[in-house]
Amino acid sequence: MDIEFGTDGWRTTREEFTTPRIRAVGQAVADYLQERDIPGPVAVGYDPREGSRNAAEELCRVLCANGFDALIPDRDTPTPVVAWTVTDRDLAGALQVTASHNPANYNGIKFIPEDGAPAMPAVTDRLADNLREPDPLPESEWGTVTETDFIDAYLDHALDFVEADLSGLTVAHDAMHGSGRGVTDELIARAGADVTRLRSERDPEFGGGSPEPSAARLRDLEERVADGEAGLGIANDGDSDRIGVVTPERGFVDPNWVYVALYDSLLDADVLDGDAVRTVSTTYLVDRVASAHGHDVHETPVGFKWVAEAMADHDALMGGEESGGFGVSDHLRNKDGVLVALLVAAAHSEEPLDDRLDRLRETYGDIAQDRISVDCPDERKAAVIDSLDGSLPDRVAGVEIESVNDTDGFKMVLDDGSWLLVRPSGTEPKLRVYAEAESRERVEELLEAGRELVQPLI
Repeated sequence: MDIEFGTDGWRTTREEFTTPRIRAVGQAVADYLQERDIPGPVAVGYDPREGSRNAAEELCRVLCANGFDALIPDRDTPTPVVAWTVTDRDLAGALQVTASHNPANYNGIKFIPEDGAPAMPAVTDRLADNLREPDPLPESEWGTVTETDFIDAYLDHALDFVEADLSGLTVAHDAMHGSGRGVTDELIARAGADVTRLRSERDPEFGGGSPEPSAARLRDLEERVADGEAGLGIANDGDSDRIGVVTPERGFVDPNWVYVALYDSLLDADVLDGDAVRTVSTTYLVDRVASAHGHDVHETPVGFKWVAEAMADHDALMGGEESGGFGVSDHLRNKDGVLVALLVAAAHSEEPLDDRLDRLRETYGDIAQDRISVDCPDERKAAVIDSLDGSLPDRVAGVEIESVNDTDGFKMVLDDGSWLLVRPSGTEPKLRVYAEAESRERVEELLEAGRELVQPLI
């Protein structure tokens, strides 16, 4: 069956997101849980896309026909809320119908195991092996479907976990028509802030764009903050597992800097403590902050499943990635744009983020980072990466290579502290080229050098 589990579940176009395929995924999960003898109900959440609720109901029917009870939320619900509900209610796991930040003509299904963390390849590989048409038990052995609220318990937990007083703070929240509307903004409001809401209506088409909290898609939020209507801007993607942050002086804040500021604020608060985990494409500034506080940083391949695994292996305080996904271990080993929004607002109420970022830049140095994509057929990705092995140049954009990291693709660390990373995309027929340096101009030079390095190999 034409279903592939990629970096974070199965994701495809709406045309390919058919009922037989949805039912096959449900059966694969039922088989997996039975093989592992994992008891308990299964949560089945969904985002606000067209057809997501119907797909969730179809998954519930398949699970019930296999003897499992299913819990379905009474409204579209953020992925991290569903993941946290798994741990809070000791569920067998969850299925979440979502395509996250992709446009409305995509949909997909994520499987969340019983620990609330992303499914590892051993799990998704087994799901792929299990794909088949449902084979129902006798009706007398079927489970039941219960519609219930997932959100209120999560909000209560988040307020207890963060204990923030946001009185006097005005926050603009851009839900981007995603499942964070009425959740992230409600959480921040319950903590005492005045909240201005943008794109807070359900729109299955996301206003005709992608629900991705990037600078290009948050212009209105930037204007609200720049005009003084709010002291801080926060946005979530379509399923609210990622976050975008806007400040008065900087506008959209590079997610790398959000990670640095958030980790620094947690360590300064002296309530939570520990190492950090970051992907190979995330800034080295996290390492400098960790070192200054006597902690280590653990580097992983791109993909939050690897971050979550390392968070457990090293008992780390938090983990993050350059695309705006961050998680805190004591809450949930998964990225959570809802709780992190409250943490960012709490940090801002203690010290304006612009001031903290200025101080961090003065202490640890400045960085700029960007990435480009180079078209590459899926069948050529491995060959291109293999071709780079052993044939990397001694210098990149005029600077000698100090070391090479092959955690995920090839990361060339240069003598001046800048770096260039080439890795295959896990979701598209492209190679990703990332660069970090002290200036935007230098980043552009490195990215062009990376393009020139891989283009002839394709």
